[in-house]
Amino acid sequence: MPARATSIPTRRRALSGVAAATMLVAIAGCSGATTDDESSIVRTTTMVAGAGVVGLGRDTATACPTPTPPDSPDVDPQRIVVLSTQALDTACALGVWERVVGAVTPDAGTQPKFFGDGIAKIPSVGSMAAPDVAKIAALKPDLILGTTPPRPDVIGKLQGIAATTFDNLFPDWKQEFLAGAEALGRRQAGQQALDDFQRQATDTAVQLGASQSEASVVRFTADGAQIEGNDTFAGRILADASVRRPASQRGGSFDLDTADPKAADADLIYVIFDGEKGKEHGTDVMTTDAWEKLGAVDDHRVFTVADAIWNGTGLTAAKAVLSDLHESLNGYTN
Repeated sequence: MPARATSIPTRRRALSGVAAATMLVAIAGCSGATTDDESSIVRTTTMVAGAGVVGLGRDTATACPTPTPPDSPDVDPQRIVVLSTQALDTACALGVWERVVGAVTPDAGTQPKFFGDGIAKIPSVGSMAAPDVAKIAALKPDLILGTTPPRPDVIGKLQGIAATTFDNLFPDWKQEFLAGAEALGRRQAGQQALDDFQRQATDTAVQLGASQSEASVVRFTADGAQIEGNDTFAGRILADASVRRPASQRGGSFDLDTADPKAADADLIYVIFDGEKGKEHGTDVMTTDAWEKLGAVDDHRVFTVADAIWNGTGLTAAKAVLSDLHESLNGYTN
């Protein structure tokens, strides 16, 4: 084992005795991680360009809770078609995913893996860009829930099939979630779920000593890279969990100069790949001398995380980000 694996890297701010003890107990309890008896620092053997991979092994049974009660028995849809990943996330978070009889599929052709195998089996009703109206009609839904409205002529056809709601009228994912929850007849359950999430985020902050770490988030596309600022989904969840960001990342997002990636450095770096092309480009950058000189790289504190989760839009994805933090925030990779 490398000598630096025996303690938290010295470049991090020192913790108090109580905080450090709390942090190490939390690390030792992370699901699916193995720990060294001496250091209790999480290790992973799955790597991408020298970065540990977190967020594996999810299933629908743990991602989606048991059904929540409706606000009123008069508004309780039984057959739901969803036209976006966000709408599917809302149905999952409120425990009504088994009532989803059809769902559009992302460009990849399959539902995000973090929803688990159960949701992956929901019949497709076309793509997000072009939902199949005939397939939707054949499913006889009593609610059609989406995020971004399709073409006006398609909206009219959908409204002729069932009550149709789109929840993209708000600037914040939490407000959009509540709008979706209301359409599902579960505004109260939605608010309760958000309150529970905030408590979970606060607990995460305490258990991991989150405010003691500065985390950077980088998203690689096919031909570029972006620092994910506080205006992104990932940035907002990190703020909920009191994870500090480098000074340059406490505002909006900005393009990263991959030839001189110093702006990406922090106590640890979370890396997101936008599809296979993003992974190819990111891997190329992450094997350059300039990238390998970053402090977080030298300390083996770089983690790749799922784009569908960290670039997500819903409560289920937000909770998955917290889970990833538990597996990595104070972790150490080979």
